[in-house]
Amino acid sequence: MLISSNVSMCGMTTKSDSLDDMYDEKFVHPWMGIVANIPTIVHDGKHVADSGKKLKEDLAEKGFNPLKVHPLWNGKHGHSGFAIVEFNKEWDGFNNAIMFEKSFDLGHYGKRDYYSSRRRKDKLYAWVAREDDFYSEGLIGKYLRRKGDLKTVSSKEAEDKRKTSKLVKTLTNTLETKNLRLQEMQNKYNEATSSRSTLIQQREDMIKAYNEESKRMQQNAHDHFKKIFLEHERIAQHFQYQQRELEQREKELFQREAQNEAETKKIQHEKMMNERAALEQKKVDETVLKLAEEQKREKEKLHRQIIELEKQLDAKQTLELAIQRMKGALQVMQHMKGDGDAEMNKKMKSIEEELKEKEEELEDLEDLNQALIIKERKSNDELQDARKELITAFRDVSARSQIGVKKMGELDIKPFQTAAKRKYSAREADEKSAELCSLWQEYLRDPSWHPFKIITDKQGNSKEILDEEDKKLIEVKAEFGDEVYGAVTVALKQMNDYNPSGRYIIPELWNFNQGRKATLTEGVQHLLQKWKQLKRKRH
Repeated sequence: MLISSNVSMCGMTTKSDSLDDMYDEKFVHPWMGIVANIPTIVHDGKHVADSGKKLKEDLAEKGFNPLKVHPLWNGKHGHSGFAIVEFNKEWDGFNNAIMFEKSFDLGHYGKRDYYSSRRRKDKLYAWVAREDDFYSEGLIGKYLRRKGDLKTVSSKEAEDKRKTSKLVKTLTNTLETKNLRLQEMQNKYNEATSSRSTLIQQREDMIKAYNEESKRMQQNAHDHFKKIFLEHERIAQHFQYQQRELEQREKELFQREAQNEAETKKIQHEKMMNERAALEQKKVDETVLKLAEEQKREKEKLHRQIIELEKQLDAKQTLELAIQRMKGALQVMQHMKGDGDAEMNKKMKSIEEELKEKEEELEDLEDLNQALIIKERKSNDELQDARKELITAFRDVSARSQIGVKKMGELDIKPFQTAAKRKYSAREADEKSAELCSLWQEYLRDPSWHPFKIITDKQGNSKEILDEEDKKLIEVKAEFGDEVYGAVTVALKQMNDYNPSGRYIIPELWNFNQGRKATLTEGVQHLLQKWKQLKRKRH
């Protein structure tokens, strides 16, 4: 902060002091004021007066913002009639101290008036402590030397500039280091992404090969059972033909009266054996049907598993599920394979070996991803710390600057002022707009009011959007118009993005020219530019 701006704010130039004199004049730091001629009364042989607390309250009411007031006491005589007023050690404290001195000086109750008057009025005299007060004898000098030291405005200004320069340099070095680390992490992440893409392609190729092999097995099984059914149908027709022949021979035997009993028994025996053979064939047919039905269920189950696998395969979880499904498929294939099917055994062994390799690749990928996540979190934490420092440095920068701090979730009062002017008189508009803005800011802080809804697109991706049918939003739009509605919805979205659970205002480093979140690089560059402008102005 420049001394010229402080001087213009306070209007503190006097007849005897120029700006250059004040710039090099030595003041007691932390900034202190001296109050003299405090009324006292004698009590028990000692002078007493009002407490420093009351004097502090009086000065605070006048806008001088003292930190504390310390009355000076003499152990033998009591209250000395003097008090030291301590102000903030920063530039706002210096402004308050100069305003404090100026107010007494304008009423002719300053330092010069106190020491030049032979008959002092029954009023308080006050001034800002300087070099002569610091080296003075008595209670005032002792207190000032004990609590502070001498410092010129120029030296204070130079000290602040050194601190700012050091902060800028530290932030610049930190940012460069973080950028290098971030680039390194990005390279590793790209490598991991490439490896993951290769693994996914291999997984898809393996699934495709598995599906083709499964279809081939199903076709072979279908052809095999079709062959069995045809053979059984042929045998059944043969038995039916024999049955008809036997029946025809039986009729012929019955017609022939001369046929002997031995031949009749032989025919009956053959008929009984034929019936038994037909019964056995029926049992075989039922067994074959059961086997075919069981095979059909297995094929349906396998088909459902394939469909479920295709739906759930995604990233790491997809790969894990694929491995488990393929293990189950191998068990089904082991159950279904025929004796001596060497080709199927060889295929199963190949798939098992490939599954083992994929499981090992999955473990390596998990370890790499975990390490990258930990490093990325650490890097993000460090970047966030640097961003917080920049936000602190820019907190008092005007919104008219290109880079500054924007309070996310804070309502803009201008739309409320415009709406209030349409409904109220000019005298009431400001007060009503402030009340409305404050009321809606409280609504925004209420976590129970969450006018958002979740929608899902055709690809199954979900996102949260503003619920325009919310009762409160409809009311504010109908009563105050689109401008107030827009201000409320903008603040709502900011609050939901930055602090949906706590619902309080969050400061953010902001690029006001482009209306977006500022980067760390932009913040540091802007800070450097301001520092260079300040340096050129001083020279």
